[in-house]
Amino acid sequence: MTDFSLIETLRFEPETGFVRLPLHLARLTRSARRLGFAGADAADAHLNEAVRGAAGPLRVRLTLDRQGTIAVTTAPFTPIPDDTVWRARIAAARLDSGNRLLRFKTTRREIFEAARSEFSPAEADEIILLNEKGEVCEGTITSVFLDDGSGILKTPPIACGLLAGVLRTELICQRRARVSRLSPADLEGGNLYLGNSLRGLVRATLGV
Repeated sequence: MTDFSLIETLRFEPETGFVRLPLHLARLTRSARRLGFAGADAADAHLNEAVRGAAGPLRVRLTLDRQGTIAVTTAPFTPIPDDTVWRARIAAARLDSGNRLLRFKTTRREIFEAARSEFSPAEADEIILLNEKGEVCEGTITSVFLDDGSGILKTPPIACGLLAGVLRTELICQRRARVSRLSPADLEGGNLYLGNSLRGLVRATLGV
């Protein structure tokens, strides 16, 4: 399968620049190398050109195809309030832990779109996917984190069939999170958080 591009979605703040830029560029470079994509080394320059003169926060989306073509789009971004609580549901659709492409952020989003379509926006803000073993993997646009009272967040391992999210990587490197296999029952026994580099950590409740 070669009909896809790599994606990085970043947050830009005029006062401080791109949030977690080194981690985003490192992931893009690593993914490009492993998948045989050219042109990742030009990403930084394209990003900086896209936000030149920006006066407010932006959501910035970069794509890189196999031939090395980079496209960058921007849109105004409004951070969600700190006291936001998302409603999360578990999808019937399942991820295949043996699908190594799930470890990369790409435009092949069919399984995530299918999961999202299982619930209306009124029913859920984010949808969590399990793998074929019933293990928690990730949300359609977020990594999953569980506060079980130990003082360190738990997040599923990549081997379950999920993306190495940039926020997830940062929290693990800061020793604020560690990998641990999770079941849906585990999520009901602690405080659930969903997060990505664009939005940060968001408190969530699991619906049935």
